[in-house]
Amino acid sequence: MKKVYSIIVLLITLYLGNAQIYEIGVFGGGSNFIGDVGSTKFIAPKKIAAGGLIRWNRSQRHSYRASVIYTDIFADDNLSGDPKRKRRGYYFSAKTLEISAGIEFTFLDFNLHSGDFIFTPYIYTGISMLNHRNFYYANNTLYSGKSNSNAFGIPIALGVKFTLTEHLIFGMEIAARYTFSDEIDGSIPDPEELNDLKFGNINNNDWYVFSGFTLTYTFGRNPCFCSY
Repeated sequence: MKKVYSIIVLLITLYLGNAQIYEIGVFGGGSNFIGDVGSTKFIAPKKIAAGGLIRWNRSQRHSYRASVIYTDIFADDNLSGDPKRKRRGYYFSAKTLEISAGIEFTFLDFNLHSGDFIFTPYIYTGISMLNHRNFYYANNTLYSGKSNSNAFGIPIALGVKFTLTEHLIFGMEIAARYTFSDEIDGSIPDPEELNDLKFGNINNNDWYVFSGFTLTYTFGRNPCFCSY
């Protein structure tokens, strides 16, 4: 009975030890918008994006992750390669705040307890919510609505990360957000009484992209291989 008890205690201790490896840090980089206004280039940062993130490393191959990022979503028809958009001349700039949470998978084992230099590519996905101001265009003039909206989406990120020191991890990533909204650029005005002012392709939802780096600090107990 004593041996069974010791095994149970050891398993619980190992589980808790592995579970208590966390990361907290910052994201910095740029953002660009892809929709019915402005350029359609996939990676073309126009405004600074900054925020923070946390990771809960559940194994050497996957982590739970959450982030908060602030940026100005910006688009200008004059920067587009489409002659029709250049003639139209629409533009907007909107202060936004995004919250995202999901799961990150690494292509290689990322063992934070090894003490060695480690490197791996990774992918990240989950769900995101972008809070933004409502806009609409009338007589080629941009008007700001009286309320904000939330654009929910799916983040799709590809990046690489590696250890700088025992407790510092540096990463670089490109993270696209496909949203379930076509309202961020004002092409579908809100409220509905402004529906006559719709424009653009109503079959394509809005995207935005973050390109930048992460720097996180790791903390938590290492696995405890106890004698009992």
